[in-house]
Amino acid sequence: MATKIDKEACREAYNLVRDDATEVNWVTFKYNGSTIVPGDQGADYETFKRKCTDDVRLFGFVRFTTGDAMSKRVKFALITWIGEDVSGLQRAKTGTDKTLVKEVVQNFAKEFVISDHKELDEDYIKNELKKAGGANYDAQTE
Repeated sequence: MATKIDKEACREAYNLVRDDATEVNWVTFKYNGSTIVPGDQGADYETFKRKCTDDVRLFGFVRFTTGDAMSKRVKFALITWIGEDVSGLQRAKTGTDKTLVKEVVQNFAKEFVISDHKELDEDYIKNELKKAGGANYDAQTE
C-alpha cells in the first residue's frame, strides 16, 4: 500500500516549530499504518533524541539556535531517523516516503539521515548547520 501523509496536521506541527512565539523546538512525523502523521513535539532536544529508538523510523523537524554572543541565528534541520532494528524494506521505503514529508517541511538548512545515536549529538548537528550556513563570523578562533 502506498504511503500517504496527513498534510494539514503535519503542516500545523511544522509551523509550531517555525513560530518564534511558541516553545516548540521539535516535532516528529511518524507512521500510523501507511500514513505519515505528526507525532510528539517538545522544547528539549534530549527528549527528541529519546524518541529515536532502534525499532522506529521517523522524521524530525528541529529548531537550533547557533551563533555567538553578537549574533544568534535560528537554523532548522530535517532529520530522518532509521533505527538499527528497522527492516530492510522499511528502510528503503523511508527514503521514498521522505519526499512526502518534504512537501510539508520545505524550509531547513540541512538534512540528515541518521541510524547511529552518536550522530544525534546536538553539538555535531549544530556544527553541521553552521557549515551549511556559509560565512562564519563567530568570535572564535579556528
